[in-house]
Amino acid sequence: MDQEAVLNLFDRQLRREARPDEPGARVERVGDVVRQTGPPAGWNGVLWSDLDEHTVDAAVAEQVRFARARGVEMEWKTYGHDRPADLPARLLAAGFVAEETETLLVAETARVPVDVAPPDGVRLLPVTDEAQVELVERVHDLAFDGGRSSIGHQVRRQLAHDPSTVPAVVALHGDEPVSAARLELHPGTDFASLWGGGTVPAWRGRGIYRALVAFRVRIAAERGFSYVHVDASSFSRPILRRLGFEALGTTTPYVLEAAGPKSR
Repeated sequence: MDQEAVLNLFDRQLRREARPDEPGARVERVGDVVRQTGPPAGWNGVLWSDLDEHTVDAAVAEQVRFARARGVEMEWKTYGHDRPADLPARLLAAGFVAEETETLLVAETARVPVDVAPPDGVRLLPVTDEAQVELVERVHDLAFDGGRSSIGHQVRRQLAHDPSTVPAVVALHGDEPVSAARLELHPGTDFASLWGGGTVPAWRGRGIYRALVAFRVRIAAERGFSYVHVDASSFSRPILRRLGFEALGTTTPYVLEAAGPKSR
């Protein structure tokens, strides 16, 4: 993989020229910042910026004013190659809080092995209706100590926006959900994204996550997407690297909490 070329493509298609990720959201360019404004319960955040030491403080202050005026949480999703180099420090000084740094991993869909079977007794089920969304929520309650409302909202809005898509996959042992993960396709781009993989504690380390990755990559390849990307934690990164994903950098969300009642 030409890592520099793919990173430039990622920046252009999913950041600078990003499309709204749900009905009611809009993406707008404010000076040298591209941000999404979400509907109630939706995501508000900065997707991309082109700043320097002379413009960064005013741009950060504008996003803070915007979030405070709307009473919403604002996320500024930074990448390790963003400029200026001290952007993270300036965000912290403005009241943003850093979340976990993850690794930006990308693979060519044609090169990821997709014939990976789940462990014996486990089957993978594409999520296409409300009952299956509830199974995904149950997994996230057990795997992450909550997260039900977030994952449920994301999967439901994907189903509502495009009923023909497969927004998530759930792994079942009998009728019991033991793992689940989300897939997001980005029409008009070369990329699909993998999100929210989680396995209940008793079922970790048995190869289910690897099978869920393969299942989703196969769907992305069948839909014509050339690349798949993951914001990988330290737990999933080794598995993904063994499947052929390459590290293109790091990404760290900086979150400004809503002041006063939230509109979401």
